[in-house]
Amino acid sequence: MNTITKTIENGRTVLGIEFGSTRIKAVLIGEDHKSLASGSYAWENQYEHGIWTYSLDDVWTGLQASYRELSQAVFEQYGVRLQTIGAIGFSGMMHGYMAFDKDGNLLAPFRTWRNTITGEAAEKLTELFQFNIPQRWSIAHLYQAILNKEPHIKDINHLTTLAGYVHWKLTGHQALGIGEASGVFPIDSTTNNYDQRMIDQFDELLKSEQLPWKLRDILPGVLVAGDAAGLLTKEGALLLDPSGELQAGIPLCPPEGDAGTGMVATNSVAERTGNVSAGTSVFAMIVLEKALSRLHPEIDMVTTPTGKPVAMVHSNNCTSDLNAWVGLFDEFTKALGVKVDQSRLFELLYQAGLKGEADGGGLLAYNYLSGEHLTHMEGGRPLFVRTPDSRFTLANFMRVHLFSALGALKIGLDILFEEEKVEIDQILGHGGFFKTPEVGQKIMAAAMNVPVTVMETAGEGGAWGIALLAAYMLNKDENEPLEGYLSNKVFAGETGATIAPDPRDVDGFAVFMARYQQGLVIERSALDALREE
Repeated sequence: MNTITKTIENGRTVLGIEFGSTRIKAVLIGEDHKSLASGSYAWENQYEHGIWTYSLDDVWTGLQASYRELSQAVFEQYGVRLQTIGAIGFSGMMHGYMAFDKDGNLLAPFRTWRNTITGEAAEKLTELFQFNIPQRWSIAHLYQAILNKEPHIKDINHLTTLAGYVHWKLTGHQALGIGEASGVFPIDSTTNNYDQRMIDQFDELLKSEQLPWKLRDILPGVLVAGDAAGLLTKEGALLLDPSGELQAGIPLCPPEGDAGTGMVATNSVAERTGNVSAGTSVFAMIVLEKALSRLHPEIDMVTTPTGKPVAMVHSNNCTSDLNAWVGLFDEFTKALGVKVDQSRLFELLYQAGLKGEADGGGLLAYNYLSGEHLTHMEGGRPLFVRTPDSRFTLANFMRVHLFSALGALKIGLDILFEEEKVEIDQILGHGGFFKTPEVGQKIMAAAMNVPVTVMETAGEGGAWGIALLAAYMLNKDENEPLEGYLSNKVFAGETGATIAPDPRDVDGFAVFMARYQQGLVIERSALDALREE
């Protein structure tokens, strides 16, 4: 306790704060990179005038509340006031659109990653660049606003993301970490900057608009992990801590996106590694040894916080339909008058899935609660289908729903593994799909045909990930790479459970996927026939 108190008093701590979609979380870590205290604030986006948004007032209310809770926890646990910190880092939901004029005024409501209002722009830019531009990327939002003839366009002085905005207000610096920047505009990993060819193409595209700016004029600068990204100003210190106790002059690391902090928090930043986050939605991020050979609309290209190219496969649907079926079984147990804890019910049903036939006994399910771009479905119709001769048992039923949770993801992964011949050595798993020991890991290993590891720190999350990036900036040795710092100083001795793919499961998943692909016409028919009221 004495040692920790001195660590806090002497500013040998690091603060990480992440703006998630439902929670703002602050984590203070010590010299051993372990959490000393945390604070959080729940918030929700609003749907206003056809736009998913958060107000700027909520940004600052939430930031101050999460920091206040953290600093109070520090005082209660260690009896010392938090007045200085070794380094700070901010992270946030990637993508979206925040445009400001020369006086720092927000020109249009903050448009988050969740908006799907940029279809025309995303399609035209993908064709122009021959590089996949998803609807949620900042450049798609900018170009769509231009196509819409929105009057604020001519007044743009700078464009940024949520993490970039908070960083700018606290330091005066307009910069992004390269992983965050890779969701704003395509990155050239040979220069660790925006792709100049595509910048030129975009400026040429806009010539007829006669705008008073060129694209590079309004984009934030690009920094890599380990770079210094400014100091906390006096005004910034008061924005973070209105009590006035926190001192100015604290160094900040480059602001990063939630994808980058997820890679750091799972030690998945080296080539041939990857991580998969599986919960309500599921996405896999694979660090590539080289760029992909061609454009794939199913694959998003981003980067690690050091600029290495990363292929991202994102599926909108994972466990929601599976959870709904568990909820139905929960209702049944209650109707019988039997009390079963819901976590125990999940465990029993998930484990039953491991006892099913390798391919799920000929059963078929689609878990599409919402649309699924990987299979070109614009809406969701959860389905369960079987033939008269399929084996309809509880074990097969659960196995097929576990398989289905990864079905769309598998289609994207096959592009990487089979068409692009991408090779990986290990995947780190995190999220609710892996909560029941071994089950989610075995199913994921079957889908990806690589070992899947779940680490003890898997639940730490993005606030811890950005704190690690700030610690790396502060403490790294000369020329020490991020992956070396994480492996040797953060995760050394970290225990994790690794499960290798079982050939029986791999073959069974392949049989299921053939059925899944053939049956997509059924999902399409359900979508066409059953219209939402």
